[in-house]
Amino acid sequence: MGSIRSGAVGVVMGGWGEEREVSVRSGEAVAKALEERGHPVARIVTGEGQTLDTALRGGNLSSVFLALHGRTGEDGSVQGLCEIAGLPYTGSGVLASALCMDKPMAKKILRHHNLPTPCGYVAGAEDLPRIEALHGDLGVPCVVKPASSGSSYGLSLVRSAADLREAVEKALAFGGRALVERYVPGKEVTVAVLDGEVLGSCEIVPVGELYGTAGKYQGGSKYFTPARLSATRLANVHALALAAHQALGCRGLTRVDLIATELENDFILEVNTLPGMTATSLAPKIAAARGWSFGELCERILESASLDRTVVIPPPALRAAG
Repeated sequence: MGSIRSGAVGVVMGGWGEEREVSVRSGEAVAKALEERGHPVARIVTGEGQTLDTALRGGNLSSVFLALHGRTGEDGSVQGLCEIAGLPYTGSGVLASALCMDKPMAKKILRHHNLPTPCGYVAGAEDLPRIEALHGDLGVPCVVKPASSGSSYGLSLVRSAADLREAVEKALAFGGRALVERYVPGKEVTVAVLDGEVLGSCEIVPVGELYGTAGKYQGGSKYFTPARLSATRLANVHALALAAHQALGCRGLTRVDLIATELENDFILEVNTLPGMTATSLAPKIAAARGWSFGELCERILESASLDRTVVIPPPALRAAG
């Protein structure tokens, strides 16, 4: 757990991608909650006016609360900037952030640790002419999504092979690569992990067949906290989420999305290193079921702010020479 120095907490929000509006809502909610708990706050809205580097270095900041979502904000880029500025920041470090944002790479790490995740493949624009051959015997239904994006932008459930190419083209508009996965029916469950401890889970019942952007931000979806699973099954889902968090080297708060099937097999979909932080987002819902207020959750996340830097201990010969 990192230590918080004197100065304001820089709440970074906005960003440069399709999740900008959601990020601003998260950032404003966090800033207000921290102010109500007595923390001096500096709102840093990226993409407006001065560069983020200037804002971080010249803001007399003690630490940074990252309320960014999606590309650039969640892929290790801003995390690296905080490392260079020497400012402890919330969320995962540079490498873990980059890995989790790159869904295909994250899946490779999960498989390396024998953690279950739906099978699939990656397609780029150059693959469109041969997409049917690349798809092979994966079959339908399948899920197509951008390989490096969030908030379900560009997400499609393909039930006919004739619709595959259009779905891949839709996903390619968000980041340049598409991830095509076998569709796994079951209950969609998300688990919040903070500082290596599972906070709890939430079952999502979307309006349609998938929990898409509209279901997340326009209402209609239903939520059950904790997820409606047996105690044994819930323990397995929690254990998988924690294992994914650890395998990818995450720290601070993460939200791990999974599918719990009727055959009692559980699959990890992805790990979110900077989950939504509005008062109605899923991680705050889970924290509320645990008895934490939104402000308390924000403060606990802030307490986890740290840097990747490690203390290098020189060999005995060099210590003696020094």
